[in-house]
Amino acid sequence: MHQRHVLYTGARALLSAAFATDAMKLMTALFSCVLAACALAAMPADAQTPKKKKSSGRSHAQLKSGKHPALKPAAKAGLNSGSRQRSDDVEFTNFNQWHAVTEFVDEMSTEHGFERDGLRSLFGKVHYLDSVVRLINPPPAGKTKNWSAYRSRFVEPRRLKAGVSFWNRHANELDRAQQEFGVPAEIIIGILGVETLYGQSTGKFRVVDALTTLAFSYPETPNRSLRMAYFRNELKQVLLYARESGIEPLSLSGSFAGAIGWPQFMPGSIRKFAVDFDGDGRIDLRNSPADAIGSVASFLSQHGWQREAPLVFPVTVTPDAAWPSMIGQGLEAKFGREQLEQAGVIIPDQVPVSVNYGLVDLEDGEHPTRYLLGTSNFFAITQYNRSYYYAMAVIELGRAVQQQRIR
Repeated sequence: MHQRHVLYTGARALLSAAFATDAMKLMTALFSCVLAACALAAMPADAQTPKKKKSSGRSHAQLKSGKHPALKPAAKAGLNSGSRQRSDDVEFTNFNQWHAVTEFVDEMSTEHGFERDGLRSLFGKVHYLDSVVRLINPPPAGKTKNWSAYRSRFVEPRRLKAGVSFWNRHANELDRAQQEFGVPAEIIIGILGVETLYGQSTGKFRVVDALTTLAFSYPETPNRSLRMAYFRNELKQVLLYARESGIEPLSLSGSFAGAIGWPQFMPGSIRKFAVDFDGDGRIDLRNSPADAIGSVASFLSQHGWQREAPLVFPVTVTPDAAWPSMIGQGLEAKFGREQLEQAGVIIPDQVPVSVNYGLVDLEDGEHPTRYLLGTSNFFAITQYNRSYYYAMAVIELGRAVQQQRIR
């Protein structure tokens, strides 16, 4: 409105100048014209030009086909990204128009008794999330790993303080979990601290949005088909879990990968490994610390955890020996002490002879690589997150909280 008034004033001034009959009128008209031009020049650029709607840079055909261009990975602030799902992350697309989604709806109806109309209504409200696709991308190849930097993200004052407080509040539940499942309190403390800072950062993404995006539009990677199948199954699991628990599916929030609650269980793990540890008749990993404690212990006990067995031992290696062939041989303890020593691993005397081990390497930036022998309990932790670094961060955070607590 202001812009039109300025232009009208300027035009009227020009007409007055054109038809002026004496010098005074001419001067007045020209002065009005100059004022109008100055006012127009002073206006912000966005007031002079209509705003254009921001484009996502992808065609509807790309989205509908489930294909997605390669996107650069985003930096992560911690293990679980607690970033809030923002409106500018959302791509408003109709998943009901995607052939793969239609097949999924038919499958859920035929095999699990869901109403097709209900699922179509649900997917009509589901959002495609660009941020999820960016976050799920693997880190750039060739980047040097750094154990010290990784450890410092988790074994730090804030987590230590929160861990001591959590342990003091839930000591009874932690003791009961150790008695029932054989998993020590410090390991449960380590996992809950690394995953969500004891429930403080459980994720703000709508789980159904994240899983639908990844199930049908995973980024172009060598393992794309396998990852899409995995997330498609987790989408199925979250719908089954929501129905069994009487939960509105879109009310579930979690990580960008669809993990839920204090222990960051994927929906399939909730249905298979989670337990009602507070005895209230339902499993609630979002609001019950007791259920989170019992469920972590349950998960580890079903993934090879052995009661009162050792965890990990530091070792050294000799140069020009056969030990490198033992690195990266799967997430399991399958080498005897004699095999390891023959391959050039120098093992301290206190390391038990009757236990099998896996050889673990932790690259440490510019510092020498650290070598460890991991037992079956160490590798049980890697079933929670398939990373040597994760398992050691869990162990060291749990131990540090335990030491802080008894000071």
